[in-house]
Amino acid sequence: MWRNIVSNFLTLLIVILVALGGLVAWAKNQYVEPGPLAEAMCLRVAPGESLQGVSSSLKDKGAISSSYLFRTGAQYEEKADKLKFGSYLIEPNASMQSIVGQITSGGPSTCGSELVFRIGVNGNEVLLRELDPTTGDYQKVAEYNPESEKPPEGFEDKADRADVRTRVTVVDGVTSWQIVQGLQEASFLSGKIDGVPGEGTLAPDSYEVTRGADRQALIGLMADRQSKILADAWDGRADGLPYDDPQQALTMASIVEKETGVPEERPEVASVFINRLEKGMRLQTDPTVIYGVTEGKGVLGRGLRQSELRKATPYNTYVIDGLPPGPIANPGKAAIEAAMHPDSTDYLFFVADGSGGHAFSSTIEEHNKNVAKWREIEKQRQEDSSSN
Repeated sequence: MWRNIVSNFLTLLIVILVALGGLVAWAKNQYVEPGPLAEAMCLRVAPGESLQGVSSSLKDKGAISSSYLFRTGAQYEEKADKLKFGSYLIEPNASMQSIVGQITSGGPSTCGSELVFRIGVNGNEVLLRELDPTTGDYQKVAEYNPESEKPPEGFEDKADRADVRTRVTVVDGVTSWQIVQGLQEASFLSGKIDGVPGEGTLAPDSYEVTRGADRQALIGLMADRQSKILADAWDGRADGLPYDDPQQALTMASIVEKETGVPEERPEVASVFINRLEKGMRLQTDPTVIYGVTEGKGVLGRGLRQSELRKATPYNTYVIDGLPPGPIANPGKAAIEAAMHPDSTDYLFFVADGSGGHAFSSTIEEHNKNVAKWREIEKQRQEDSSSN
């Protein structure tokens, strides 16, 4: 009798152990295998939030099949108490294990909101945008001009959340003075800037920064990046260019940057000025004259006067021969590349064509015809404007 009882007990124990082993294997597979999430989502983990709250949110949004298995897996991996606040982009079919890894490893947020301070040629703007996890595109939430407007209602509450990323964007063609002024306005940065850096020495780009980042350190990063861009472009430049050194090439790039906003035109514009230099012709470009008037401290805000076009200054290329003494703005990488690799043309002139681009020509006769066409376009626009 006892023998039968023991035998039955052992049999039951084996069955239980086998079933338990199967259950553990199933649970492990559930934890590491692709999950049920159909579309990417943004998971926000608030400061102080519990793993239970996060797992419930994931279950409600269809990202995991079981909040209990999610928490159990995190405990087994000894990550249950390592939750890091932030916003995390959860990819479709992400496993529970990969999600646990994301939300416990920390690092910069990979989705959610981003506060952008944009330093532009005609002014600055502060922008709050949200990443759409399904498309990967940012959607604008709110924006304002810090120089003339107050933040929209609720803007600061959203922007001040700890998981909101911060970014400084510097557009192509801004001056060093404008960059310094902009960085001083960016309230999420700290520290002072040691004067205005040399013109052209800062790289226009988008820089992700942490709250409280040092302004001078960011200036240093911009300078290092521009130095490398210029050095690389100079090393790979085309043969036969009329530059004595990289600084002259940078000066040309800044002129190209200010003369056209059409990316594909930059090598053509560069070719015009290269051709004029090689023929001993003056560059006769308005942006250099404007820089001589403003010294890079903001925009002129009006047309050039005849007296300014005739005045002899180091930057008046209607009066001086060759290039001005230095850059007139901070050119972007594409403009630097255009100055180092201009198109091969015989163009000597260009004028606006009414489409946002320019009409190029090789002779003064062609140029005068293009100028006449542009004057007609301007006249028509003025008449249309006055009639509305």
